[in-house]
Amino acid sequence: MLARALLFAALTGIGALLRIPTSPVPVTMQVFFVLLSGMILGPYWGALSQVLYLGMGLCGAPFFAAPPYAGPAVLFGPTGGYLWGFILAAAASGWTSRRLAARERFPGMGYLLAGIVGIAAIYSCGTAWLGAWLSLNGAGASAAFALGVKPFILVDLLKALGAATLARTVPRKWSLTV
Repeated sequence: MLARALLFAALTGIGALLRIPTSPVPVTMQVFFVLLSGMILGPYWGALSQVLYLGMGLCGAPFFAAPPYAGPAVLFGPTGGYLWGFILAAAASGWTSRRLAARERFPGMGYLLAGIVGIAAIYSCGTAWLGAWLSLNGAGASAAFALGVKPFILVDLLKALGAATLARTVPRKWSLTV
């Protein structure tokens, strides 16, 4: 399972390289892989994959979407909260998918709800962090929402739908219930 966690850490890093630059938070494929890691690996291994991802970026792998693309400056900069939220999002989407997808009459809806819960986790951490950064310049929570959520919500919901669809089709031997 560690190999699978490392694979998802690398996929999340590669997802950062697939970006559309916007300010201050770029649009990337990271959220897709974060949600998918939780849905496929489960809450523990999904969260661990994101810890490994952050560790690789902290050690210098250019796997973050914002300049300087690696190191502590990104993790503690304006977009750092979104990155820290990846750990919680993978755990939350993994936990939710395990609880709902197995019990639902329509498992795809359980995976989709798991993706939405994961997005909420990312936005909660990221928007609070961004709001703290913006408050240093006199801006408030509404500015953090306008910059860090509003432009991305539809795209991220599409990523959740894509992750849910793919997670539903992954063979059971890849998934864990841990």
